[in-house]
Amino acid sequence: MKIYTRKGDTGETSLFGGQRVSKSSKRIDSYGTVDELNSILGMAIAHGLSALGKQYLETIQHQLFVLGADLATPHSNETRIKRISEDEVTFLENGIDELEATLTPLRNFILPGGSESGSTLHFARTVCRRAERITVECRHEEGISETAIKYMNRLSDFLFVLARFENKEADTPETTWKVDKQ
Repeated sequence: MKIYTRKGDTGETSLFGGQRVSKSSKRIDSYGTVDELNSILGMAIAHGLSALGKQYLETIQHQLFVLGADLATPHSNETRIKRISEDEVTFLENGIDELEATLTPLRNFILPGGSESGSTLHFARTVCRRAERITVECRHEEGISETAIKYMNRLSDFLFVLARFENKEADTPETTWKVDKQ
């Protein structure tokens, strides 16, 4: 497969099914941001996660390819692709429950940071929230599924909890947000 096709040189790209759209469309922005998130998860893995964290993120990276294909395929399209489902949402919810069981309950807001992997996961969480906002913005005119939005919402929660877990595993304390009292 050739890497360059020159078909995008005019500022347009193809959705699954062949429809040509502007590269500045919200749909393209949506799955492009999911792609960015997937790359950040690769960085988090490279920063030396726990075995459990790595196992989760490798599964999620595969799920993000499904999500990207889902977002790149109009629902009116006859193309038969796997779409993100409630099973993937449940996977994230179960992961959150498993990881939270090992953590001290939060009593205050915490600052994003900590270990290298924990900090990278906090960054990934913010990119996930951005992808979610973009997807919500285009869902009605573009026909985006509610399950895709639910998945991104749950994924950002999962990434927050995984960041806390990885910081605990790295024996890196969390920094509590302190409100200035004036």
